Amino acid sequence: MPQFSRALDVYQGFNFKKDKQNSVGYITKLKLGDIELTADQETIKDPEQPDKALANKVVGVLNHYLWETGTTDAMYLSAQVSTSNKQVLSAALMGTWANIQVEFQYTVYEYDPLAKKYFKSNYSDAALKGLLEKSGDDLNLSVADDESREVQSPKNFTLQVGIKPQTLEQTVNLATGSGKNIVKQWGVTETAAK
Repeated sequence: MPQFSRALDVYQGFNFKKDKQNSVGYITKLKLGDIELTADQETIKDPEQPDKALANKVVGVLNHYLWETGTTDAMYLSAQVSTSNKQVLSAALMGTWANIQVEFQYTVYEYDPLAKKYFKSNYSDAALKGLLEKSGDDLNLSVADDESREVQSPKNFTLQVGIKPQTLEQTVNLATGSGKNIVKQWGVTETAAK
């Protein structure tokens, strides 16, 4: 099964330039357990309309995204988050983590050289519901102690998270070019035995 894996340009994500055509992505909602990270990055440009800011504020600028595209495969997101979100998450990681439910929404944008414009290549219409992935006894969730150097301002820190789907059928939109869209299922609804 093909995978959807993208290395995304953090500098272009923070400082969008019309003459660059690098792929970018944003997390617009991220609730990890009982902690909802704040969408506190406001000046992010909309790649599809670069003269305007995105309609929603951003929780994080993606630097990498991976999904094997299987119905039950985990999604792996790596993003740059604000100092405030880093502090909230770091404090929570030092405590006990009981609620592993996740709600998140993101968009990956790529440039279509034939249409000569950006398009959404991976996104969901509504927030996805998942569970924090575990590696042994440890959650697949971390945030860097040291600030990233790709972009000096605003200060930002790398967040990494693995998210498995909840037992619920959800959809993810993929595209290979402008107007070349497909819809993939993520998660399987569990039915009760009779």
